[in-house]
Amino acid sequence: MKKTKLWRANMGLILLCILGYSCERSEKIKGTESSEPQRIISRNLILNPGENNPRNSEGDFISLKDGRILFVYSHYYGESSSDHATAYLAGRFSDDEGKTWTKNDIEILPNEGGMNVMSVSLLRLQNGDIAMFYLRKNNTDDCIPMMRISKDETKTWSEAIPCITDKEGYFVLNNDRVIQLNDGRLMLSVAKHAGPGMEWSGKGEIFSYYSDDNGENWVSSDEVPNPEGIVLQEPGLVELKDGSILMYIRSDAGFQCYSYSQDRGKTWSQVEKSTLVSPVSPATIERIPGNGDLVAVWNNNLSEDPEKAKLRTPLNIATSSDEGKTWSNILTIEDDPDGWYCYTAIDFVGEDIILGHCAGNRPMGTGLSVTNISKLSLSSLYE
Repeated sequence: MKKTKLWRANMGLILLCILGYSCERSEKIKGTESSEPQRIISRNLILNPGENNPRNSEGDFISLKDGRILFVYSHYYGESSSDHATAYLAGRFSDDEGKTWTKNDIEILPNEGGMNVMSVSLLRLQNGDIAMFYLRKNNTDDCIPMMRISKDETKTWSEAIPCITDKEGYFVLNNDRVIQLNDGRLMLSVAKHAGPGMEWSGKGEIFSYYSDDNGENWVSSDEVPNPEGIVLQEPGLVELKDGSILMYIRSDAGFQCYSYSQDRGKTWSQVEKSTLVSPVSPATIERIPGNGDLVAVWNNNLSEDPEKAKLRTPLNIATSSDEGKTWSNILTIEDDPDGWYCYTAIDFVGEDIILGHCAGNRPMGTGLSVTNISKLSLSSLYE
């Protein structure tokens, strides 16, 4: 009984942090599955909205050579938290492997878009440079992924290079989505929602783009086949052990969907449902260094109530030892029924995993406005 009361008290303090102010200290939270024991992760930073800052969202991590970790995210300013409102890219640093973070933002990239810049992916290239990808959003018909390179550990950045030059339109590239294959090819995946002669559609046309010269030039794949007309959005990529590429895709089919490429991203298989039960919400899948398993973070929403099944809660993490066919060791990271959990970035530091994700409150209208950074040990995924 004492442990239960203490747990509830801790949760109450955390909710006060979320609702009232930016919580810079580490709090302990617990997640459970019915078949799993309770486990503890540390929530180390909460980026709450504030004055002239209605939203903080969609970020990514990069480990620097001096031992620090940089988290870059979409910092909205003005009065609106809409996807189309004004935003620039801001950064926070940690010098203790993600336990604590600097208290003030630094500007990584000013708003160079007609609307905003947002949705960051950071990648250490095989040549040692750091690549930063983001969306430059000019209007609802013009949103293109851009890339900049840093050769001095993010102190300065190159001029922007567009990653899509063969098409015009509104292309969505989520945060923490760009990969480099073992052979050096850079790859990203996008959903096209609007363009010349095309009305805006929530059902995206899904493509991948790849570059064999460290991002100087990009080539489009064929469109991912979708004969059943599933609503597809916000794809991501992971290289499998046999050299094929798995594309995982947000959908309205009640599951995350998969497509595979056997030719390094030129063509893709017909879309199929995976075993990841999901509302219309993105997943993030990456490979764990060391043991080679895949890890997924997504909303494992199993509710039989159709209204509850639409919600982006709870937020779960799981592992796969068979290249994403099945998932086990499911752990609940967040489970507030009023929470809104999505757009997760994953980073691996030593024996730990760091997560950055949107974690606002749906009834309060802050679903995408709050970002949490949390940390847990990799070993806890297998206990």
